[in-house]
Amino acid sequence: MTDLFSSYQLKDVTLKNRIAIPPMCQYMAEDGLVNDWHKVHYTSLARGGSGLVIVEATAVAPEGRITPNCLGIWNDDQADQLREIASAIKAAGAIPGIQIAHAGRKASANIPWEGDDHIPATDARAWQTIAPSAIAFGGDLPRVPTEMTIADIKRVQNDFVVAAQRALDAGFEWLELHLAHGYLGQSFFSPHSNHRTDEYGGNYENRARFSRETLSAVRKVWPDNLPLTARFGVLEFDGKDEETLSESIQLVNDWQQLGLDMLSVSVGFTIPETNIPWGPAFMAPIAERVRNEAKIPVSSAWGFGTPKLADQAVRKEQLDLVMIGRAHLENPNWSYQAAKELGKESPAWILPPPYAHWLSRYKIPTAD
Repeated sequence: MTDLFSSYQLKDVTLKNRIAIPPMCQYMAEDGLVNDWHKVHYTSLARGGSGLVIVEATAVAPEGRITPNCLGIWNDDQADQLREIASAIKAAGAIPGIQIAHAGRKASANIPWEGDDHIPATDARAWQTIAPSAIAFGGDLPRVPTEMTIADIKRVQNDFVVAAQRALDAGFEWLELHLAHGYLGQSFFSPHSNHRTDEYGGNYENRARFSRETLSAVRKVWPDNLPLTARFGVLEFDGKDEETLSESIQLVNDWQQLGLDMLSVSVGFTIPETNIPWGPAFMAPIAERVRNEAKIPVSSAWGFGTPKLADQAVRKEQLDLVMIGRAHLENPNWSYQAAKELGKESPAWILPPPYAHWLSRYKIPTAD
């Protein structure tokens, strides 16, 4: 039976297990550039034994950053430094992935521990946000974005293409498009945030156009033998879940026809007023439905930090990969500890030869 520690192949990429570390913003960059924090952070996570490590949301354009301290990949200097991260992840035994993103109307925000709200427009660090429509997110993010022109749309789509090429050249083997969490891709699809009356708004076909065109363009530069994936909020928990989920599955089917290989199933977060049923593995049955109805491999995060829950999600064929985020921040060796807890007799797949050598020699009995 397939379990959490079974290998997994997607296209020409083989993961040593079904454990993946999802993108988790660090808000530690300057001018979008990698620094020593990122090098230590990602090497530590990769060394812990997961099969895949996906680098945090990396902006395709300066205005696409969530905060001034987010990573970027809109120039060659940024890509050159990200090459070191990809190489370090691979050397530590995991497959290097990266998520490319545009924050849309949620951009120009303070880092979370300094407010997590929009930077005042009078602050020199702030910039004007853009979105499908001139509608503010609300709550702590009240700035009204500028409605994108067709030229803006085409420019941002090209930014995604150029970013994908840079990511490939930097050595990443797994690409994720961030089309979730109320950022630009999600906000084009959601009627909450898209009130356009042109070919990019209104009915399903028009609201789906931005993501379909973007994915199709990226697929042309991202090799067919490497996984192209997306993170997408399939519902909002806004009282219209069945309608939204049905449309989302239709969109995922469209994306598959354009070359999408896997979906990371998430929540929309397009509006602040929702009733999300937070709980252990609460997204598992939703991801399972997407997997079965769209006939596409899926992953998901949100509450799988207990080894048994993560293992059950794979065994029950709810998920193909399990995204374990915060548990890895608490314990970078979570994968190794999970293997021991689940009774894996020889988790040697997790240990590089120098570690295996020393752990196998001179075994001294412990007091217990």
